[in-house]
Amino acid sequence: MEDSKIGPELLERWALQYLGRYASSAENLRRVLTRKVRRRSFGEIAATAPLIDDLVARYRKSGLLDDAAYAVARADSLHRRGESLRAMRARLAAKGVSAADIANAVSGLQANAPDPDLAAACAFARRRRLGPFRRAAVDHARELGAFARAGFSRRIAEAVLACADLASVEALARGGRE
Repeated sequence: MEDSKIGPELLERWALQYLGRYASSAENLRRVLTRKVRRRSFGEIAATAPLIDDLVARYRKSGLLDDAAYAVARADSLHRRGESLRAMRARLAAKGVSAADIANAVSGLQANAPDPDLAAACAFARRRRLGPFRRAAVDHARELGAFARAGFSRRIAEAVLACADLASVEALARGGRE
């Protein structure tokens, strides 16, 4: 059992271990440390809250935590993976990223591609083997449902599913049209 006293040194060690493995927003690091304190101690949560706030503020000031950079990097990663803009915004908001940082990250995606949601839908189809990537018989309703659950509009899903071959999907992803 660890020492029952949770001080700044232990919080810093936990924070650096976490940041060594994962990129994080400031609010997410605050939540992680609070959960860790809650699991390790009884009644020290109120006493450690100011220590956690000071640690997060210091990391923000030093540049170790940068919510804007985190949002841009995470949005790029999710976009390449095939996440819809709607799902991407929800994931970033769940990590405690501000609406302004989310908007900047999404606008950065829109600067790189004419229709980032369409490009992400093409990546989603490739990853899930839908549309021209399928290997089994066509079940149009099932494929539309997969796109809808992922947060894509019906217009975008229909555009990707209407592609006849892989080259047309790649052209759709690059230019936003067939």
